[in-house]
Amino acid sequence: MLQLQVIRDHKEQIITALKKRNIDALPLLENILDLDENRRSLQAKLDNTLAESNKLSKEIGMLFKSGKAQEANVLKEKTGVLKEESKTLNEALSSKAEELQALLYQIPNIPHESVPAGSSEEDNEEIFKEGEVPALVENALPHWELAKKYDIIDFELGVKIAGAGFPVYKGKGARLQRALISYFLDKNTEAGYTEMQVPHLVNEASGYGTGQLPDKEGQMYHVGADDLYLIPTAEVPVTNIFRDEILNEKDFPIRYTAYTPCFRREAGSYGAHVRGLNRLHQFDKVEIVRVEHPEKSYQALDGMVEHIKNILRELKLPYRILRLCGGDLGFTSALTFDFEVFSTAQDRWLEISSVSNFETYQANRLKLRYKDENGKSQLAHTLNGSSLALPRVLAAILENYQTEDGIEIPEVLRPYTGFDSIS
Repeated sequence: MLQLQVIRDHKEQIITALKKRNIDALPLLENILDLDENRRSLQAKLDNTLAESNKLSKEIGMLFKSGKAQEANVLKEKTGVLKEESKTLNEALSSKAEELQALLYQIPNIPHESVPAGSSEEDNEEIFKEGEVPALVENALPHWELAKKYDIIDFELGVKIAGAGFPVYKGKGARLQRALISYFLDKNTEAGYTEMQVPHLVNEASGYGTGQLPDKEGQMYHVGADDLYLIPTAEVPVTNIFRDEILNEKDFPIRYTAYTPCFRREAGSYGAHVRGLNRLHQFDKVEIVRVEHPEKSYQALDGMVEHIKNILRELKLPYRILRLCGGDLGFTSALTFDFEVFSTAQDRWLEISSVSNFETYQANRLKLRYKDENGKSQLAHTLNGSSLALPRVLAAILENYQTEDGIEIPEVLRPYTGFDSIS
């Protein structure tokens, strides 16, 4: 979330910046500043009351020592009144602080200056495109029909076991899925990311720490009995490793990668665009997370983009990169690049990665700081990206690599699958 001091010092700039997100932030910011002024006034009254109470306590001790018990008892009555006042002020202060925190959670991150204005994904800016779209065989099939033809993914069985959006991978389909996970992890660790295995459920503090709560509460699966949430991405548990931590400058850069299943309640709608693997309730993803010095975070973001480019080049999938506009930018992100692969059989682009810099937004929620060269605590920058999300990568491989005789396996994956084709 945004820092209060930043809001106090740069209110007009924040209002202007959030217009890129099509948000009129003026009423909310004014409400926050009024609440903050009220809170600070209560804090000053509480501090004065406590100081007066402490002063009287010292005087009472001295009076008792001097044998002036009657005068001491008079002051004791005054301290009793002050204690009640302190209690009332403390309760009011806690209430105002909670109200203020709830409002701060409602403000999204400030878009980076390079973020284009726009209201929807139609206004996103294509900044890069690479790869040849293959010429498919006549009557090429979409991946959900290929999955059925070659008996490698069973969507109906998933419905029987859990419901729509929970596919069952079978035989070579399951092996290809596992191959992609291993390949992505190997590419990430070769690039200097440390592999982590993390919980697939997180507590409420973790959800608030990375900004999924309260913004995306309706999209998360909640385990009510234990007050835990199934993770929508490995970003949540991996980034929360650093919650309430103070790092040293020498610790940077911090680079982690993790494979996890991901759970989202967003599948919901029907139609060709959400058929098969296009949108799921449960899916596999390999994530990369970085914690960086603020002066180097955008250099790190560029490095993450290049890293994912190299993976897609090796898979020989046609892809493009979009710079998200303000209206399509994630709540916590300052700048996001989306990667999309072209699904030739569906004749459409499929999003397979978002790479984002959150600057200090998550770090402020997480209380993730580092000591600078002067020993002063500063907020770090956090970044993350999908490297990669599996369902749509798998869909693109099945569709783009189909032949009259079956489905070829990308050459780079063959050491992981142990077979060259699905037929």
